[in-house]
Amino acid sequence: MTRPSKEFIHEGRYGAEIQVELIEDDTAWSPYLSPAEVRKLEAAHGALRRGDLVVAAKYGRIFELTPVAAE
Repeated sequence: MTRPSKEFIHEGRYGAEIQVELIEDDTAWSPYLSPAEVRKLEAAHGALRRGDLVVAAKYGRIFELTPVAAE
């Protein structure tokens, strides 16, 4: 059985929200990602690392992170 989930990754000043499918079963490892889902996350993370936002956007929503000063 699978269920949709979102993974959040970031690199430098960019972040991404990536839709993935989690696999749920009766094993102790559940829930887990398929190898294809892991490759999708790795590809999105690599694109963010290179600053290639066009490629990263193919995998999910991209955000620019802005530091907030605590007062």
